[in-house]
Amino acid sequence: MKQVIDRHNLHSQNLHKFDQPSLQLQLESSTYAILSKEMADRTRELRQMKGEELQELNMEELMRLEKSLEGGLSRVVQTKGERLLNEIDALRRKEAQLTEENLRLKQHETGINTNVQGHSFNTFICSSSGDNSQDWESSNTSLKLGLPFPS
Repeated sequence: MKQVIDRHNLHSQNLHKFDQPSLQLQLESSTYAILSKEMADRTRELRQMKGEELQELNMEELMRLEKSLEGGLSRVVQTKGERLLNEIDALRRKEAQLTEENLRLKQHETGINTNVQGHSFNTFICSSSGDNSQDWESSNTSLKLGLPFPS
């Protein structure tokens, strides 16, 4: 009988403990509440930056928002300008490289045409100044131009 009463008392004490939330649960709950409020604030700020929900703001808050947006816009314009200048410089370098290669190829073509018209049997070694120039320079490829041998 004593065992039954002890179990009953233990069981009722355990039920009483379940009614009170644990310290861990209370901390998590307060953290959740803080984070939820912060998220709501940030969402409202984002909407205001997009031009929504402005009716709630007073004149001082509107001026602060305007200054913030102007600062952000100037940074965006500055970054955009820098990137455009970098792209223009890269394209100019590419243009100079292609112009140089075009000139070299024209000189090479002129040399080939001169030798073919003069029926010369000279050998030319081809190379490239492009990205895979190592492949061309390490190759032992040659080109022989001229008329075929008479039969």
